Amino acid sequence: MNAVSSKKMSGSVSDNRKSALQNPKWVGVVAIGVAFTMAGAVAQAQQPTKVPRIGYLAVNSLSDNAARIDAFRQGLRELGYVEGKNIIIEWRSAEGKPDRLPALAAELVSLQVDVLVSYGPTPTRAAKKATTKVPIVMSFDGDPVGSGVVASLARPGGNITGLSSLAPEISGKQLELLKEIVPTLSRVAVLGNSTEPGNAPALKELELAGGALKVQIQYLDVLRAKDIEPSFQSATKQRAGAVIVLAGPVMSPHRTEVVNLTAKNRLPAMYYRSDYVEAGGLMSYGTNFPDLFRRAATFVDKILKGAKPADLPVEQPKKFEFIINLKAAKQIGLTIPPNVLARADKVIK
Repeated sequence: MNAVSSKKMSGSVSDNRKSALQNPKWVGVVAIGVAFTMAGAVAQAQQPTKVPRIGYLAVNSLSDNAARIDAFRQGLRELGYVEGKNIIIEWRSAEGKPDRLPALAAELVSLQVDVLVSYGPTPTRAAKKATTKVPIVMSFDGDPVGSGVVASLARPGGNITGLSSLAPEISGKQLELLKEIVPTLSRVAVLGNSTEPGNAPALKELELAGGALKVQIQYLDVLRAKDIEPSFQSATKQRAGAVIVLAGPVMSPHRTEVVNLTAKNRLPAMYYRSDYVEAGGLMSYGTNFPDLFRRAATFVDKILKGAKPADLPVEQPKKFEFIINLKAAKQIGLTIPPNVLARADKVIK
């Protein structure tokens, strides 16, 4: 091929390209292609990120459990979650009516929540019956292994993990404190609920401590709200010198009534939760429940990041608290020894 032919061909190709680019039809095709490419890029950039949805299931009203719920929210904030912004929480409460829990649990499952957080043993069991797929984080459970909720603390094995409030040795310490405050104490009425799995080991510890302290234990099973007042009548009839209240789904929502009955019968009382003392009760010694709820947020975070509940060990209590209400002591004419007051984490005056 000579130089002239090569030049002609080069010129021809150049002219064809120039002609195509100047052709309105080709310009339109190119423009449409560019537009589609840019639109796809923008759409991909603007694709909304899925906001995790958390279900929260409780027996009592949310306002009744404000301190614990605030602790859960605090735990989420510490991990970078802001409710309504990068996390959505579906709050559900049975308003003190446990029979409503199954329907509420089913409702949360139908909303396709990413994690379901249960407030205590009764909601956990309702959630377990509602789903075997949605991860469940229990805020606390008196005995998750004994009740069959998980296979073991180290390896839960199913779709449930979270925190255990089980610390049966605490009940023995509760009796020791009562004996220090009332040295003449010889009989204690223990109000519990036989449906609460953690109460059996707690009662066993109480009986062991009672034997060592020469204090007789009178167990009263409170299965329904209407059993509360008759239990106090039985305690006074049997000349109990004090009362210990164990965990359970019945007395907690009626703690004001329980506190008033202890004052009416002038009975020193020991509770397992601080909210009884805040409601006017004498004293509490036990698990720091707000800390459990704050730590529940860490389980939610791990699950949202891909962890499986079956592989997350159930954690046990790490913080305990001893609280005394001097107003309640004065009301029943009781003097708290200075050495006992000095050990309290909080004193209400």
